[in-house]
Amino acid sequence: MNSPPDFSSQVAEQAVHWLMEMQQGSLTPRQQLAWQRWHDAHSEHQRAWDHIQRINQRLRGLSSPLAHAALNAPKSGSRRQALKLLLILGAGCAVTWGMREHTPLTPLLADYRSPVGQRRKVPLGDGNQLQLNTASSVDMRVEGQQRLIRLLEGEMLLTAAQAFQVRTAQGLLKTEGARMNVRQFADHTQVAVFEGSVELTPDGRSPLILQSARQLSFGAKGIGNALPLDANSGAWVDGMLVAAHMRLDDFLDELGRYRRGQLHCDAKVADLLISGTYPLDDSERILDLLEISMPVKVKRFTRYWVTVEAKV
Repeated sequence: MNSPPDFSSQVAEQAVHWLMEMQQGSLTPRQQLAWQRWHDAHSEHQRAWDHIQRINQRLRGLSSPLAHAALNAPKSGSRRQALKLLLILGAGCAVTWGMREHTPLTPLLADYRSPVGQRRKVPLGDGNQLQLNTASSVDMRVEGQQRLIRLLEGEMLLTAAQAFQVRTAQGLLKTEGARMNVRQFADHTQVAVFEGSVELTPDGRSPLILQSARQLSFGAKGIGNALPLDANSGAWVDGMLVAAHMRLDDFLDELGRYRRGQLHCDAKVADLLISGTYPLDDSERILDLLEISMPVKVKRFTRYWVTVEAKV
């Protein structure tokens, strides 16, 4: 295990910032001067910079998800987090479950992950199966008959033939044989039950039972009403995005989960309604179809910066 480097987390963040800036292209003269001043301001800055350069070279010999995120993610929070973690801990550092419990970098260290735009099946044995949607990650702990899945980000569908617990940021789910979809939002959890029943225990609240063919959301603001499954519930498992009179803005938010970069909707067309079934594996084709079927134009500044606006 590598020894912790002798510089602070704050300085590590600054070093990561400058590395990301440089890897986006040549610095302007003003940026170059700012970097030089930062670098020369303190020996701690120089140690951090030398260390991140060594780590960046070592990454190219690693095949871990963390190294992949640090090297290949676009200029994003995920890449920044991966680089900072490697800078602080060292590229060869082992990280325990306990540390993962208390770090915001947890998704990068997850037991199972699915990249943006991809889905993943995880056989769990004995008739149990886990499926991960785009940009999703989970940790798994099995101790005897207790099976605990911790949803760190994104969305999962669990087919459970045995007893399972699922922990999200807002509460705990228990089932002894159900097929359910769980999605982690920033401030709430959404659960949809396709078969069987699930016991929900939102943090700080009493348990309740969610029956088959129902869905609800819960979080700090309370527990929503149990509603019938909507048209898009679980459709991602079959590689489809289903819209039934969905606002275009909401539709593009969903589609944006399956592609890298930014997908924007102009306010002038945000409230247009869209219906249909669309294949998630070809988001570019979906955008082309929007131009044919709706009064909109898709403006591509780059592949990673797309805006849907009103057709002139």
